[in-house]
Amino acid sequence: MAAALMCGTSAFATDLEVTHWWTSGGEAAAVAEFAKAFDATGNHWVDGAIAGSSDVARPLIISRILGGNPMGATQLNTGRDAEDLIKAGLMTDLTDLAKSEGWYDVIRPKKLLESCEFEGKLYCVPVNIHSWQWLWLSRPAFEDNGMEVPTDWNQYVADFPKLREAGVIPFSLAQGWPTNGIFGVLLAGVGGTDLFLAVNRDKDVSAVEGPDFRKVAQAYADLRDAVDVNETVGQWNEATAQLINNTAAGNIMGDWAQGEFAVAGKVAGKDYDCLPGLGLNAVLDTGGDAFYFPKNDDPAITEAQLVLAKTMLSPETQVAFNLKKGSLPVRGDVDMSAANACMQKGLKILEDPNGVLPSGEQLLSSDTQQQLQDLEIEFFSDKSMSIDDFVGQFADIMGSAD
Repeated sequence: MAAALMCGTSAFATDLEVTHWWTSGGEAAAVAEFAKAFDATGNHWVDGAIAGSSDVARPLIISRILGGNPMGATQLNTGRDAEDLIKAGLMTDLTDLAKSEGWYDVIRPKKLLESCEFEGKLYCVPVNIHSWQWLWLSRPAFEDNGMEVPTDWNQYVADFPKLREAGVIPFSLAQGWPTNGIFGVLLAGVGGTDLFLAVNRDKDVSAVEGPDFRKVAQAYADLRDAVDVNETVGQWNEATAQLINNTAAGNIMGDWAQGEFAVAGKVAGKDYDCLPGLGLNAVLDTGGDAFYFPKNDDPAITEAQLVLAKTMLSPETQVAFNLKKGSLPVRGDVDMSAANACMQKGLKILEDPNGVLPSGEQLLSSDTQQQLQDLEIEFFSDKSMSIDDFVGQFADIMGSAD
C-alpha cells in the first residue's frame, strides 16, 4: 500500500503539519503509526501536538484556521465541531476522494461518514471508533483483597465499602471533562438505550423529567458521594494509571484507556477487565476522532493532504493505529485477529445494529454539549446540589437544545 501511495505523490517530499491533542503515552504510540505510514509515501509528517485536552486544543485549532494560518490537517471529533468552518468554506471537500477510494462501501457504521457530511458533501476522514461506554477494572485490586471481579455496575458499586476497608480507591476520577463523560455512560447503561436516544437524539424534555432519568441522576449522585475529592487527579491518563498500579479498583473512561494499559504491558482479561455498557446494556456509542483538511493555496499541500487522507484509511494503517490506540477500526474489512480481549468485545457489539449508539458529538451542538458538561461537572463537584435542581437545569438545557 505504501508503494502505491508513493506513486500518487509529487516528485518532492511535502512537509504537512498535522495538529492533534494526542499526548499521553498510548496516544503518542498510536499517532506515531500515522506518521510512519505517511512518511513512507515520500512526504513528511510535521507533528503539531497540542498539550492538554480536546477542550484546550479545539479553540486553538479553530482560531488558526479562522485567522488564515491553517495547518495541513487537524484532528477534530466527528460530529458538529467543524460546522462553522465548513459553512465558511474553509475545509476541503473530500467527496470525490471518498468515492474513488470506496469509503462508502467499507466504513461502518455508516453514521461515521454521515457525521463528516454537510449538505451532501464529505469534509473529514473518520479514523477510529471511540466509545465512552466502558467500565475498566483492576483485577488485582479485587482478587488480592479476596473479592471476585464484578461483572456489572451494580456489583461493582456494592463493593465500594469493602474496597475502602482494604485501602483501595473504589473509583478513580480525573477532574473536568471525564466527569461529564461518566454521566453519558450511566445514561445508556443504567437508563438504557431508549432513554439515551430520547434525551440526546429527540431532546425529549418529558424523558428528562421522568423516573428513568431520575434513576440515572441518582446513580450519578451516589457515585459523587462515594468519591473523595482528595483522591481525584488532573488528567484522564493519571486516573487510568491508578488502575494500572492497582491503587484504584475501577474507572469509567473511553476505550482510549486501553492505549495506556498497552504501553504499561498490561493484558486484558488478566491484569484488567472491561465491561462495555457497564455490564448492564451491551452498547457502544460510536463517536471517534476524525481529521479535517483546511483549504490552502499550495497545490503541493493539497496533494499531500489527499495522500494523508488515503493513508489514514488504508487497511494496514487502520490496523496498526487502532491496535495501539485501543479504539476500533472504521473499516469493516480489516483483520483484527490481533485485537485483545476487550477490543474483541467491542468488535462483537458492532456486529449487532442494536448495539450501536450515536455519540453525543453527533447528536448535540457544541454549545449544548458545553452547557451539559458545565452542569454535570457542577453537580458532581457540589454535593449540596440536589437531584431536583440537576434534573430541572438539565431539562431547561434540553428544552432549547439544537
